[in-house]
Amino acid sequence: MDERPVMRYAKAPDGVSIAYQVIGNGPIDLLVLSGLAVPVDLLWDDPGFAHFAKRVGRFSRTVLCDTRGIGASGGEYLDSIVEEIVDSDLTAVLDAVGGERVVVVGSGIAGPTAMRHAIEHPERVTALVLINSYAHYVQEDDYPVGVSLDALDRASPRDAWGTGQKLEFFAPSRADDEGFRSFWARCQRLGAAPEQIAGSLRASFMLDMRALLPTLTVPTLVLHRQDIRYVRVEAGRYLADHIPGAKYVELSGEDQYLFAGDTDAILDEVEEFLTGGRQAPEGDVVTTTTILFTDIVSSTEQSARLGHRKWTALTDQHDAMVRTTLQRHRGREVKTTGDGFLATFDATSRAVRAATEIVMAAKGLGLDVRAGVHTGEVEVRPDDVVGLPVSIAKRVCDLAGAGEVFVSEAVKSHLVGSGIPVSDRGTHVLKGVPDEWRLFAVEG
Repeated sequence: MDERPVMRYAKAPDGVSIAYQVIGNGPIDLLVLSGLAVPVDLLWDDPGFAHFAKRVGRFSRTVLCDTRGIGASGGEYLDSIVEEIVDSDLTAVLDAVGGERVVVVGSGIAGPTAMRHAIEHPERVTALVLINSYAHYVQEDDYPVGVSLDALDRASPRDAWGTGQKLEFFAPSRADDEGFRSFWARCQRLGAAPEQIAGSLRASFMLDMRALLPTLTVPTLVLHRQDIRYVRVEAGRYLADHIPGAKYVELSGEDQYLFAGDTDAILDEVEEFLTGGRQAPEGDVVTTTTILFTDIVSSTEQSARLGHRKWTALTDQHDAMVRTTLQRHRGREVKTTGDGFLATFDATSRAVRAATEIVMAAKGLGLDVRAGVHTGEVEVRPDDVVGLPVSIAKRVCDLAGAGEVFVSEAVKSHLVGSGIPVSDRGTHVLKGVPDEWRLFAVEG
């Protein structure tokens, strides 16, 4: 079920339409500025963002908007670096949602915008939260925590924009996730052109808020992950040292991307700062379930042979087929994993039948897919399942050949009387898993 809210529009003073969404109905009004030049509506395709949205919606009414020129908003994107225009756009959105007194959250390059809005409208801003942000990005003689202009030029996203590259700097915990890479490349392509993003980012980086920090009068929380490459942790410490009464918390992690890594750790701090307490993350329950992994065999070689456009069209067909099959067998899609899927089932036989259908249907598309099925006790989270059985299912899938479905002995024991034939494929050592494991191939 798609839980993304409807897109609504506010009119800026110059007549430009600014698109926004409202998440949750909690008692606190939040305006979240993510600093991302990508459409808000697309972010819902990322499980990390969806988890963030669900969690933050439990204690707030959160507003997110597309910067002018991005996504569903009108106007020119380069206008978004003009501070007066940004301020008027945000005010128009808050007027439209009835946000009389709000908490402003600024992440990354949106931090200076959030600070300026709090300074300009102290009567409407109840608190300020700055995440992985800075007062000034460029290194100066009296500001050694910044980045040199040479390094800034080298870090320009112009050449990599729209490709999903450089994730090792922006979201290193997701850098090896081909599904996320593809998602992020699409977000960039539908967000802004390379020359627009390069020009806007450089202008944003040149902003200098240092002289204004002492004028911030609202309660402020500064959060910073310790190992971010783009914005050094010293920049976060500088903010906290120069904003009167600011609370500062350092968190582990290296993701600049707000919705990657341990987002619950960030939201724990935000929730406690605003409400005085923390709720346990919803959905962390332990249950016995059947886990299915699928994987397209030799995807890199096929992609190179077909070319990007044909390969994208083919994998879109594959993804739609898998989702239809999962729905038919009452499986729950957990996430995509590079060129495959992770799904869970409450009945083992349905998981095996779904795996078999996916492998057979993929052949009809000209793709070789393998699958692995295991059952065990896992921890279920809003956007993931974790535990040793998940690792075992992945290793079982990795050992299957093209067009094969492998299952563990635990799964085989559940198939007695199901009419699903299997053949013994011997014992195997599963990487990172203790003991030897007997595996079976599904026949027919």
